[in-house]
Amino acid sequence: MLEERIQALKRELIEYATLVERMIEKSIQGLMRKETGLLREVIEQDEPKANAFEIELDEHCTNLVAQYQPIAKDLRTILMILKMNSDIERMGDHAVNIAESAAYLIERAPVKPLLDVPRMAEEVVNMVNDSLLSFINEDARLAGSVCERDDIVDGLAKQILRELITYMSADPSTIERSLHLLDIAGNLERIADLSTNMGEDVVFMVEGRVIKHHKDEDAASVVG
Repeated sequence: MLEERIQALKRELIEYATLVERMIEKSIQGLMRKETGLLREVIEQDEPKANAFEIELDEHCTNLVAQYQPIAKDLRTILMILKMNSDIERMGDHAVNIAESAAYLIERAPVKPLLDVPRMAEEVVNMVNDSLLSFINEDARLAGSVCERDDIVDGLAKQILRELITYMSADPSTIERSLHLLDIAGNLERIADLSTNMGEDVVFMVEGRVIKHHKDEDAASVVG
């Protein structure tokens, strides 16, 4: 019975993460396609759903611990789901931040062609998905690859920062728009950091190895 309940928790986590992945994708698609409707969906419809998911999953985990008093691996799994639930909730917040900046930008002339931002977003969504899969399948190798890909996202963030500094220096009228682009890159970078945190936790859960190697999400980020 406990095993069945834990599997149900995992299914809930997958559904929640899928919603948040879609929020990230829609925020970027709304920016690239200049579709206000997509951005409004993220802010007005998806965010309330995500918040409700987080609260419900948290309650289910807490009730399971109280009811069954699990030990060993079962307890570790439930605690891991609780932590990932919190991380995914924060990802959803970052997706909303992206949508808000995108809503500002699509009403104005572009500062520059958007090349690195969609590439960065694609990498980030893949990291979110793979970090979740690594947990569900207890795949330490996949989790390790998520952590390694954080460097790719950081490199793209630095590239965006360098380019926008050049634009802002040459034309001060681009500063506000550039800052919104930097906010988008910064939020993507933080989602990647949260995915990396989950990957590190999976490696520790499966192999007992600590592979902390990247900056903490709460530390100063490259573009944050």
